[in-house]
Amino acid sequence: MTTRQPLNILKIDSSGRTRASASRALGDDLLRALEQRYGPLSVTHRDLADGISLVDEAWIAANFTPDEGRTAQQRETLTGSDALVEELKAADIVVIGAPIYNFGVPAALKAWVDMIARARLTFRYTENGPEGLLSGKKAYIVIASGGVAVDSPVDFATPYLRHALRFVGITDVKIVAAERINARGDDALDDARVQIADLIHAGPALDASAA
Repeated sequence: MTTRQPLNILKIDSSGRTRASASRALGDDLLRALEQRYGPLSVTHRDLADGISLVDEAWIAANFTPDEGRTAQQRETLTGSDALVEELKAADIVVIGAPIYNFGVPAALKAWVDMIARARLTFRYTENGPEGLLSGKKAYIVIASGGVAVDSPVDFATPYLRHALRFVGITDVKIVAAERINARGDDALDDARVQIADLIHAGPALDASAA
């Protein structure tokens, strides 16, 4: 009998809150639902509240220099970005916890997108435009908002994250929304947990060998 390899999960938390964070708690709920459905998971946790590099002049110069021409210092400059790219490449499923801050994503999550959107590594330019290189993966975006309705005209976080993931080739993107928590309280969290159950347990079986 062949033993299925555990699914590789990349869980990204971006909330500035390390306690009492709705997006973090719901992301954990999602992991438990995935484990119940598919068995043991191999989870890599990237907590952006621990800090992340920002794009600066040195990073841009290193990134735009062909790999074979980079200096030792330029390679060192890209070390953090390279590690984030490798985490993303290795994942079968990406779980992103994202609160909506002032209508958009947290600054740390924008910085993560900047670090993983790398020409020749996660996308490439073709005569027909950019092409994502990370196809075959699935992503869940766990969105938590205080007052903004998710996917409303003033929600710039959800469509941005969908587009960023699709840009690098991750087109199977599902949204779990805990919206308007300030007004709805626990009802918003309960609704999000129902969404998780519907997405995981009612969805098709996932073959880790092809994920």
